[in-house]
Amino acid sequence: MRKDARPVPVPGGREACQLCRIEVDDLNVKIDGQVLLSDVNLHIHCGELTALIGTNGAGKTTLLRALLGQIDYKGQIRHLTGEGLPAATIRTGYVPQQLEFDRSSPITVLDFVAASLSARPVFLGIGKRTREQAVESLGRTHCEHLQNHPMGGLSGGELQRVLLALALTPQPDLLILDEPVSGVDENGLETFYQMVTELKRRNHMAILLVSHDLDVVRRYADRVVLMQGTVIEQGPPEVVFKSQGFEKVFAKAPTVKGTRPNKEYADPGKGGEE
Repeated sequence: MRKDARPVPVPGGREACQLCRIEVDDLNVKIDGQVLLSDVNLHIHCGELTALIGTNGAGKTTLLRALLGQIDYKGQIRHLTGEGLPAATIRTGYVPQQLEFDRSSPITVLDFVAASLSARPVFLGIGKRTREQAVESLGRTHCEHLQNHPMGGLSGGELQRVLLALALTPQPDLLILDEPVSGVDENGLETFYQMVTELKRRNHMAILLVSHDLDVVRRYADRVVLMQGTVIEQGPPEVVFKSQGFEKVFAKAPTVKGTRPNKEYADPGKGGEE
């Protein structure tokens, strides 16, 4: 799921992010008479991983849908260049929590990626150029060795790396990670976020993460936005986790299915204890 924009070439052959920051000002969302978001104000900067946290129903997914242009809203969402000018268009890459598909299907990883790169049906054969592009895409997340594996045979971590590779093709200005490693084991989780950290460093892209795993947020986020229908707190993880707003929101938060025990909603500064 991405929006196209013209790439900006830089020395070294890679594409630079043409986006400097995303400014969200006084964002309000109301659907069927229900207020889902009220007066949301935040900035998302390139070269940073911004994490959205909050209990279920806090409005995190609604904010993502507004940023992706999937729902109507009141307020402003501005995409600005380093000069403070509006960016004409941006690319957005999206990695979902999970991908629903028929795991008995014989489609391979190469077929899956190639289908997104060409209008030609993969059952008619994959052209040489498309094949090269697909393998190059998989190489960005070090999973080109999986190209001939059936999609249904991938582990959770392998599947998310393939989805990340797809989200990075073409290289986005904004990368959205929506609970991207839910149900993935510890090794797969570490591998995934190490890749994301390297992508942030090398490509200077803006990364927006939604996660219930606060240990992950503490280790990998540059900024944290605590939501509860609006923005309650925002800033560096160590500041937000020690704030009164954090304590109030998570004081009686229930365990969220799919998150790691003793790490979600615990103060990371206390070693995961309540």
